[in-house]
Amino acid sequence: MITGLFLFKGGAVMAEYQAGGSAQLSLSVKIAKEEQKAQDLKRKELAIKSVLNRYDSPMAGDAKSFIETCTKYNLDCYLLPSIAGLESTFGRFIWPNSYNAFGWARGYMMFDNWGEGIDTVGKGLRENYMDNWGALGVYEIGPIYSESATWAVRVEWFKKEFEKEEEKLSLISSDFPVKL
Repeated sequence: MITGLFLFKGGAVMAEYQAGGSAQLSLSVKIAKEEQKAQDLKRKELAIKSVLNRYDSPMAGDAKSFIETCTKYNLDCYLLPSIAGLESTFGRFIWPNSYNAFGWARGYMMFDNWGEGIDTVGKGLRENYMDNWGALGVYEIGPIYSESATWAVRVEWFKKEFEKEEEKLSLISSDFPVKL
């Protein structure tokens, strides 16, 4: 009879030990996922910066603003820079000092800096196009954003440029992880 109590007590301790172990494993998985997400966002930021530099864009120093905005408004991280690519060759052809690389408000809206323009357009896309109209992708946004029937195709072309650059960075970082 005493042996039975001893085994029962040992079984309870074992169950508690196992539950604690799975909680620890769950936390480790969560941390690993967060680290992977941070790595992915950093890689996207580097891809944006690389493509913007290739086009001699004055926006290249604001690649992080694109990442912050896409995270804040739950957007495809390449949507805004792709629109800027189409509308102004990444900010190279805009009204002087307007910081409006997106043709937002037909290009007449003025911003104080690139970050403000990026955030304002990101918020506008999320609230007005996606949330109000249900336009979730480039091909749904296109007819609302522009009168051009080829707008979405051309924005998609720029998105592919960023995706190719990210893929190149992924191949490099598989041997040399990106430092955060």
